[in-house]
Amino acid sequence: MDFLEKIIQTKVAEVAAMPLETLKTSKKRPSFYQLVKEKPHKMHLIAEIKRASPSKGDINQTIDPVTQAKAYEAAGVSAISVLTDQQFFNGSLADLEAVSKVVSVPLLCKDFIIDKKQLIRAKNAGASLVLLIVAALEPEALAKLYHEATTLGLEVLVETHNLAEFQQAQALGANIIGVNNRDLKTFAVSLDVSLSLAPQPSDAIYISESGIQTDADVRQLAPFFQGILVGETLMRSEHIADTAAGLQVSRL
Repeated sequence: MDFLEKIIQTKVAEVAAMPLETLKTSKKRPSFYQLVKEKPHKMHLIAEIKRASPSKGDINQTIDPVTQAKAYEAAGVSAISVLTDQQFFNGSLADLEAVSKVVSVPLLCKDFIIDKKQLIRAKNAGASLVLLIVAALEPEALAKLYHEATTLGLEVLVETHNLAEFQQAQALGANIIGVNNRDLKTFAVSLDVSLSLAPQPSDAIYISESGIQTDADVRQLAPFFQGILVGETLMRSEHIADTAAGLQVSRL
């Protein structure tokens, strides 16, 4: 069984036991899509709060998500991603709720979303943006969840890993499309995944995810991508402001 299949099986059981929450009024945040569109010459950084992962094990277990989020916002990031999966990434919805109270930037709930229950929970916890993974969902389920998320007022980062998934995201009409450089079946990482797709300019914005460590990495991606999602590099950094500044290169 590959990593993704194992995670989804666990998530199915988790969602089955999850209560359906009533939608609450939540804090208004800027549109990530509009923010990126308004500043096309800057590489937009989605900074992630991630304590651990199946591929790397412990990354930073002592992190205070509130302190980390404040440091990210002070460093001028365009959005903050919070891992909320508990079993595989040691995250929690409580982390998302805590972060939502102290920052004003767009906030991404990073989880393996397979049901509307999770969308409502994410929105109630303060998220303005959610992740839908093409590889984790059948086409009909993906389209349904995308519609439900946007109806709830959530922006959606549709994550892809290859050309077929990328084309599926485009056909869906997604306006924020991610390319994950990590193979969710093997967890191998290569920037060549993003570079091989080389997205061309369109109304959509494109985000390269995983394996991005240096400004040189970002410069390779800059001709094709408007944003990057970075977790481990920032979580291990002792100088977040400097690390974040180095990753937010000019796209000119």
